[in-house]
Amino acid sequence: MQIGPYALANRLIVAPMAGVTDRPFRKLCKRLGAGLAISEMVAADPRLWGTQKSQRRTDHTGEVEPISVQIAGSDPHMMAQAARYNVERGAQIIDINMGCPAKKVCNAAAGSALLKDEALVGRILDAVVEAVDVPVTLKFRTGWDRDHRNAPRVARIAESAGVRALAIHGRTRACGFTGTAEYETIADVRSQVSIPVIANGDIGSARKAKEVLEQTGAHAVMIGRAAQGRPWLFREILHYLGTGTELPPPAVAEVGALLHEHLLELYTFYGEQQGVRIARKHIAWYTKALAGSAPFREAVNRLESAPAQLEAVDHFFSQLALSNERLVYGEEELAAS
Repeated sequence: MQIGPYALANRLIVAPMAGVTDRPFRKLCKRLGAGLAISEMVAADPRLWGTQKSQRRTDHTGEVEPISVQIAGSDPHMMAQAARYNVERGAQIIDINMGCPAKKVCNAAAGSALLKDEALVGRILDAVVEAVDVPVTLKFRTGWDRDHRNAPRVARIAESAGVRALAIHGRTRACGFTGTAEYETIADVRSQVSIPVIANGDIGSARKAKEVLEQTGAHAVMIGRAAQGRPWLFREILHYLGTGTELPPPAVAEVGALLHEHLLELYTFYGEQQGVRIARKHIAWYTKALAGSAPFREAVNRLESAPAQLEAVDHFFSQLALSNERLVYGEEELAAS
């Protein structure tokens, strides 16, 4: 998988997710097998660049290259400025967000709302590609609703503008995250452009990743929500694609150690108070399907200090390891998750 001058280690990519793909999460996913991890989106509005949130989103210290940063906005000039700003701060690939279905993004005529205006799509892509000397990629959806699937046209516009790779979520803007992803449009796009195409949507297992690659002909797959609390998913997919055999579930002790490491990174990156609060959702994702974890999650969400949170997590996994060598899922937990 090649994006401009960068040869990725493999064809597994972490999707950009606001509030999730911060530097600690990206580093962990890359260490566990992802070939590329895209940052949370950075707003194109320069008035927001000085905020603590934006400063953290543009902090790539210690991150494995290549570093890909997603920008979001609807004004071509601002998007070009944002691309230059992020390249100055270490971005080696600029990704453009035309896929986010969130109301606050679409109400600002950004994200997947842009798919309604193909002329504006072209102006934005032209401006960003011209503004920087690094590869520009585009993440978008199949269209804005089921009656307006214009991804093939948008893909051709992007290729003409000089975009170097396309990531397509197999849903329309109107679908949000409901229903199931459709891959026919992704396959159609793949047949109409010569640049790399990355398939995204409902890829939650090694077998599914292989099926989607075969069904769409895509060069790579992008994984988002399925990696929340399961960063080892990339390792499992990589192994399956290479050998045709599935890895066993990770050992309880390893999952506990990974979560412990992740929490320490969050405390360092955000500071203790905010780190503890952000860690709660990650703890919930790591443990949501583990047998007997519901009372643990309820208790740990009341803890306010990093030492108490770490101690509770370590105790939970040490107790779980006494009875289960590898992850064991309870039916009641799966049904509730």
